[in-house]
Amino acid sequence: MDAAHLKSISLFAPLADEDLNVIAAFAEEVSVPEGKKLINEGDYAYELMAIEEGTARVERGGEHVADLKAGDFFGEVGVVESERRNASVIATSPMRLIVLTRWEIKRLEKRVPEAIEQLRSAIEQRRPQLESHSG
Repeated sequence: MDAAHLKSISLFAPLADEDLNVIAAFAEEVSVPEGKKLINEGDYAYELMAIEEGTARVERGGEHVADLKAGDFFGEVGVVESERRNASVIATSPMRLIVLTRWEIKRLEKRVPEAIEQLRSAIEQRRPQLESHSG
């Protein structure tokens, strides 16, 4: 995939071009149709997804809790912290996603530790939201 695509994702935007090139070598671009359930609450987490194009709805306990758009990402908590999915995400339009598997994230931790630090920082910023919606 083209490393320039990663610049549009908030998680990757601050990283150096050479780091983006490494991430791009590991990442996969995937297209999904509207209505596709991307992740299921309670499932084991195997992938981190970033939205290149399209929109999605986040549900927790069957309740709508957030909307996602191009530049957003999800699945980081489960992948980085080996936790089960804390929400479901459903495509509300056709989407183009950038996908990194847990295995690829582990490999990136050695090659581009800054990217994993970005992930951990994002998790810490989102933790208050996650905890206020669990219950």
